[in-house]
Amino acid sequence: MNLAQHLVDSARKHPDKAACRHGDGEISFRELDEMTNRFASALSDLGLKPKDRCLVMMPNSMEQIAVYYALAKMGVVQVLANFMYRGHELEHIIEDSQPKAFIGAEPYLDEVRKIFAKTGMPPIALAKNPSKDSGFTDLSVLSTGNVDFTVYPADDDDTLNILYTSGTTGVSKGAMLTHKNLISNCRTLAMMRGNIENDTAVIGVLPLFHVFGINSVLNTSIYLGLTILMLPQFDPEQVMDIIEQEERTILFAVPTMYNRLIQLAEAKPPKRSSLKFAVSGGASLPEEFLHRFETLFHAKIYEGYGLTEAPVCIENPYNQTTKVGSIGVPIPGFSARVVDADGNDLPPSKPGELLVKGPAVMKGYLNCPDETAEAITDGWLHTGDIARSDDDGYFYIVDRKKDLIIRGGYNVYPREIEEVIYQLPDVLETAVIGMPHKDLGEEIGAFIVLKEGAKIDSETIKLYVKERVAPYKYPRIITICDQPLPKSGSGKILKKELRNVS
Repeated sequence: MNLAQHLVDSARKHPDKAACRHGDGEISFRELDEMTNRFASALSDLGLKPKDRCLVMMPNSMEQIAVYYALAKMGVVQVLANFMYRGHELEHIIEDSQPKAFIGAEPYLDEVRKIFAKTGMPPIALAKNPSKDSGFTDLSVLSTGNVDFTVYPADDDDTLNILYTSGTTGVSKGAMLTHKNLISNCRTLAMMRGNIENDTAVIGVLPLFHVFGINSVLNTSIYLGLTILMLPQFDPEQVMDIIEQEERTILFAVPTMYNRLIQLAEAKPPKRSSLKFAVSGGASLPEEFLHRFETLFHAKIYEGYGLTEAPVCIENPYNQTTKVGSIGVPIPGFSARVVDADGNDLPPSKPGELLVKGPAVMKGYLNCPDETAEAITDGWLHTGDIARSDDDGYFYIVDRKKDLIIRGGYNVYPREIEEVIYQLPDVLETAVIGMPHKDLGEEIGAFIVLKEGAKIDSETIKLYVKERVAPYKYPRIITICDQPLPKSGSGKILKKELRNVS
């Protein structure tokens, strides 16, 4: 089955209901279904075919939703990239995925154009309001397509989304999520939400290039026939206005967003709260955040767990027992285990690596058979996270197995930043780690040893990295060390010791 059938079905059930509100604009389910048909028809006329790959880089908008479901209807594989990505981040994605088409937004075209100049421009390159002589055709050409379009009969194993994840080792890898992965996940989440009133709206602050936003906000809302209140980016004051003014709302957000809302509410308490409930993911939610938010907004937060390779697999159950500090229990259809280094199951309270198994576990990594085989064993996905369980079957994240940094809900891979720093000729050695941060969860810190006689300062290094990576990735804390970094007998830098002194 094709995921886009959910939109077709909702357009029949709720033709005049708003599927999305964005700014002063609104689009009904029927209008969205027709728009996606026109887009799909026009893209087909341009030469895009089922199973071709299309790179999409767009901020949250109604057009982005239409593009997503149009490509799904066509059976096209969508490579969804963060529109903030720059040079070397994009170059690997483009070279690895070999997209036949690109769809993006004008403010983010400069970096993409440079890459395409090196690797070759896809035959279909569209953008919303492209700059003059950009080499891109205006996205508006899609509005000329035919309103009638037959949904491609996708097989369960057909890839729908490729999402690049740094993971914990090597270069970023493209996690392939199939139609079945995403359909099963959003239907399970819909079932878990219980009886949600028809006038409930979902506050869309999560980016729709991230798996949390794709399935929990977009796909599940379309399936249930809920209105998405779309924001181009997280703005606590705008979210507060929505919470105060709407009748019933649901919020999906990362801990940093909850903290910003708490700070705003403490300074100016909300006049009323329309929140039916809220869901937290993307990083561990501090207990203090949970208690303060629930008190200020009179709404319960359900913490859950997922990753790019398996969208949502563990969550605190709705209208049942929830445990503060726990990510909950495996959702229906999923299983979870905590194992030792030899793969043996560990008893409750004993920490080990968290493994999950279920219908939403990815198909595998694009062009990476060895990494796929290492990540998935007999259907069990090795998450790389250290967890423990309790006697009731609830799970708790203890720590990360590797060095992945989660800054405000965004994954940052230290090696990627280290490689950029190493491009500076004055740098002898460097190590990037996550440092505790009250608001963001973790801040990015870099320990750097300079070559003898080097004069470069920390601000110059910071600016150099900032210009070459997405805004959330560059290190805000830079420590210039006058001694070599601590190392093991084999010469490996001991990041654990750096964390102890940071």
